[in-house]
Amino acid sequence: MRVLALDYGSAQCGCAISDPTGTIVTPIDAVAAPDTRRGLAALALLVREREARRVVVGLPLSLRGEDTDQTRQTREFATRLSARLGESVPVELYDERFTTRIAAREKDAQASEHSRAAAVLLEGWLSHSR
Repeated sequence: MRVLALDYGSAQCGCAISDPTGTIVTPIDAVAAPDTRRGLAALALLVREREARRVVVGLPLSLRGEDTDQTRQTREFATRLSARLGESVPVELYDERFTTRIAAREKDAQASEHSRAAAVLLEGWLSHSR
């Protein structure tokens, strides 16, 4: 089952996709303005084109594990995305603490830092879900 991971930000949303076996994670192009009509449509198209069966959205909790303004915005975005995708593609939130720092250390010229963060998030989610 392919899983799409999203590192949500209001300006852009980093994206990464797994292979069907959940073994290989690949960062892909970020989506601009993901919480707009056009951005949500682009994400829905990405889900269809990549045949993702689940979407994992990084939840930016504070270091203490508490909600912040960004956490609340991300929850709202995930709710809107879930409504757009319908019941056939579940949208799940997953703790993303430290993914951006880890992604910043990885130097992949082909992917944005946000998409690398989405890849780190997805690798963690896949490991946790096994």
